[in-house]
Amino acid sequence: MKKEYKTEEEFLKDYDPKAFDQLSMTADIILISVSDQEQTNYRKTSKKMMSILLVKRDDFPYKGKWCLPGGFLNPKTETLAECAKNVLKRETNLSNIYLEQLYTYDGIDRDPRTRVVSTSYIALVDKNRLTDMINPNACWFDVVLLEEKNNIVDITLDNGVDTIHLSIKKELREKTTDRYRFVALKNDDLAFDHALVILAGIERLRNKLNYTDIVFNMMPEYFTLGELQQVYEVILNKKLLDPAFRRIIANKVVKTKKMKTGEGHRPSALFKYKGK
Repeated sequence: MKKEYKTEEEFLKDYDPKAFDQLSMTADIILISVSDQEQTNYRKTSKKMMSILLVKRDDFPYKGKWCLPGGFLNPKTETLAECAKNVLKRETNLSNIYLEQLYTYDGIDRDPRTRVVSTSYIALVDKNRLTDMINPNACWFDVVLLEEKNNIVDITLDNGVDTIHLSIKKELREKTTDRYRFVALKNDDLAFDHALVILAGIERLRNKLNYTDIVFNMMPEYFTLGELQQVYEVILNKKLLDPAFRRIIANKVVKTKKMKTGEGHRPSALFKYKGK
């Protein structure tokens, strides 16, 4: 017979938290940056590359495989956002960078240890701010290939030593909202379902590029319009016509009195983000 309680205090006194199935929660972060590729010829304009920070696992499960920075939520001391910030602090020594909740991943078998639900976040940074060393088991991977054909996205990540090939299928889930679910077709080197998080993070960044000022979280304080255009182009993975690009950023930047010199080029005017 079900016991009737008169007060909440009586109920909580008898309450047994073990009566419910337990699960663990994590925060996983896709940290993205755009920076110059190493250039041997100083007369050539540096090519921009989009990079993602990955961490090599040193323990089972998936020992030796790469994954996104992440960590388990402490249910007594952390919110999910605090957990994500603590992960970033641990991996990059940064505590004040752009952070936005992405999606929640709750596949029943996404972690072989136990039932783990992960809330993913996208974080953006200008690599020039990384004055401290990142953790020894963390490494930046350049996105050297990002192509979509017939709703299949191929991504290649490279850090100069390891190369990761991903192939992800996009299946239309809701026609009215143009929302997709992602299915990994090829993923030999990334742990868990982090291939899906990477594609989701890149697509979120691309979409917000069109209607927000999110890109400036990856820019230094001063930059040329050419450098800014390269960042747009590497994220969108397409060439932009100069007049169209200038219209896009016309109300976002302000020209300064500073000039960029050297590197074998004619001096260029430096701009800064208008919102700061």
